[in-house]
Amino acid sequence: MSDCKTYCYPGAGEWARKEMSYSQAIRVENRIVCAGQGGWDRQTLEFRQTLDEEIDQAFENVQENLKHAGGKGWPQVYRVVTYSTDIKATHQRIVENFRKWMPDHHPVWTEIGVKELGMPTMHIEIEVEAHDPQGAAEAAKN
Repeated sequence: MSDCKTYCYPGAGEWARKEMSYSQAIRVENRIVCAGQGGWDRQTLEFRQTLDEEIDQAFENVQENLKHAGGKGWPQVYRVVTYSTDIKATHQRIVENFRKWMPDHHPVWTEIGVKELGMPTMHIEIEVEAHDPQGAAEAAKN
């Protein structure tokens, strides 16, 4: 996949590339495909104290990841997959964040319950894909 441009935002993204050999986002033609984003502080890798704060931070991390890859953020998202260690506890806050970040459109969403995620204190992970034809044209110039 050497013809696809990859992105790793400063802090946690660069750490993941160095320590775990993966990128936070990749451009595939006019799409941005993002690795799962958790509720970590992008600089310290520490998780937020409450579950609602962790969910909110995960949504902010998706926004930053998309923008770092040259996109406009949540308004371009057409597909969302959420992974949660407790769907009943996270469901409503996820919906609230959808309404906050995407008030004018409704992407497809798959909500999956899991036993655990990649870090012991992690309760939510969000994967997205975004449609970004304008950003793709700009990325092709670079």
